[in-house]
Amino acid sequence: MVREGSSIDKALAVLEAIAEHHRVTDIAAATGVSKSTVHRILQSLVEWGFARPDGAGGYEPGPRILTLAGKVMSRFDPSRQASAALRALHDRTGYTTHFGILGGDEAVYVEKLEGRRPYQMPSRVGMSLRLHCTAIGKAVLAELGDDEVRALAARTGLARSTPATLTGVDELLAHLGKVRKLGYAVDDEENEPGVRCVGAAVFDHTGRVLGGISISTLAMDMDRDALERLAPEVVAAAREVSTALGAPAAARAR
Repeated sequence: MVREGSSIDKALAVLEAIAEHHRVTDIAAATGVSKSTVHRILQSLVEWGFARPDGAGGYEPGPRILTLAGKVMSRFDPSRQASAALRALHDRTGYTTHFGILGGDEAVYVEKLEGRRPYQMPSRVGMSLRLHCTAIGKAVLAELGDDEVRALAARTGLARSTPATLTGVDELLAHLGKVRKLGYAVDDEENEPGVRCVGAAVFDHTGRVLGGISISTLAMDMDRDALERLAPEVVAAAREVSTALGAPAAARAR
C-alpha cells in the first residue's frame, strides 16, 4: 500500500505490481491505488516503454524495464551492495567477517573484514572454499535440493580436510537438514583445525542462493556454544545483504 496523495509512490507501486499482476483490478487491489489512477499510470508507463498491453485486457512489464535492468546488472557489484551489512556485523561482533559467492562446485571469498583479535585468520579474498566443510558452503548447500547435493558429492568426492569433516553424502544430507531448521551452519573445525565459523545463506534478486556470509574465530578463543549464540547476528546480517541484493521477501524469510 502507498501513502495517500503521493503520486510518485503510486507510480512506483504500480510499476512494481505489474511484475506479478496483469489486470487493472488486481493491480489496484495490490497497491491500494484507485482503478482510475492505476489506469492513468499504466498509460504513462506504456508511453515510456515500462509496460505494454498483454493482448488480453491487461498489462505486463515492458521492454524498457529489461533494458534498464541490463544496464544496472552490468555494473552490479554484490560486494559493494553487501558492504554496509558486512561492516555492521563486523563492528557488532569484532570477529573476522567473510562474504563468499557460489561458483560452480565451490564458493569464493569476495570480501573479508579482519577481526579485532590478536591474530589474523588464514583466509583471503579470492580464496576458494569447499562447500561441504565450511559454514558458508553448508549454508549454501542447505538451500539446494538433495539431488543437487548428491550430484555435487559425486563430482567432488567430499574430500576430508580434518578429522571432523563430513565425507559421507548421507551424513552430509542429514546434517543439512539440521542447518535448514536452524537457518545457519557451523563449521566446527571441519575445514581447518582450530578454526570455527558460523554462516548463513545470501540470496540474489531471483530468490536463488548466491552465497553466504560468516564470522570466523580460533577455536581456542570461542567454544561452539558461544559461537552459536552469535548466529542470530549472522542470520540478520545475511538477510540485510539479501535485501540489498534485491532478494524477494520469501527468500529473505527462509
